[in-house]
Amino acid sequence: MKTVKDFLWKPGISVEELVDSYGSLGYQATELNEAVKVVLKMKRAGAKIFLTFTSNMVTSGLRGFFAQLCRMKIPNILITTSGSIEEDIMKSMGDKFEISNFYADDTAMHERGENRVGNLLIRNESYMKFEDKMNEMLEKVYEKQKRISSSELLREIGLRIEDENSVLHQASKNNIPIYCPGIADSAFGFHLFIFQQKHPDFIVDTILDMKRIVTDLSFDEKKGLISLGGSISKHYAIFSALLSGGFDYAVYMTTSHPTSGSLSGATTQEAKSWGKLKDDAEAVTVNGDVSITFPLMMTGVLDKMKREGLLKDE
Repeated sequence: MKTVKDFLWKPGISVEELVDSYGSLGYQATELNEAVKVVLKMKRAGAKIFLTFTSNMVTSGLRGFFAQLCRMKIPNILITTSGSIEEDIMKSMGDKFEISNFYADDTAMHERGENRVGNLLIRNESYMKFEDKMNEMLEKVYEKQKRISSSELLREIGLRIEDENSVLHQASKNNIPIYCPGIADSAFGFHLFIFQQKHPDFIVDTILDMKRIVTDLSFDEKKGLISLGGSISKHYAIFSALLSGGFDYAVYMTTSHPTSGSLSGATTQEAKSWGKLKDDAEAVTVNGDVSITFPLMMTGVLDKMKREGLLKDE
């Protein structure tokens, strides 16, 4: 039986050593340590790894880390929400999102043309520049293809972005599909609507992606999930895997709880009742802010992968 051990600081302690010490610390620290082990098992088994996240994480500084992980080919499939796409494009154009606070005067911010996401701030000017960029990119895509799936559209856009810290760019460059089942929900979706008013024959077909993601998975291959937050991105992944026997490995990182019956708070155990995770799946849930927990977990994973020779690109 494992016992609780006191955490003691030492000069020059590495993140890997810190996360290793979490295994005997207790509470969510122990769960985070278990999450490192599960992700490592995914990689060692050669599992096809889904990384799902919501748009607020791209608003934050995690955006560049997601892009870096794509460059390292850690995930094989990305699933996200539509706001992630527009904000990745905004940042790729050089726009800076500022840090405000959770208790700002929101009425005054609105009057100044500032929009708050938690303690972060996006200015209206960013959306105006985004609109011009969207028109430019969509015209080029339209010239090439009139009917297109969401994932193909995002690949085409990613190929036209030159920012190395862009999730879209790195995913396209490394042949990692991005699925966005709720693509109409955001400024990105609104500009697709506006563009279609000028070009009624331009169709973004989200159902084509369901065919692609379902037929791309098999019962025979190992499948792993790293789900950050919840929402449609989480469900799209676990429902897709359901049709091919469920996930073999899963790590949920969330601030939601199961008591409301929401998908965002649904546990890995609940997923087993649907067959979305296999009965014997190795799974763990870490409750906490993903901007804290995910970099800690993945840094621990990457350090161990490097030592084991599992990193394809540093």
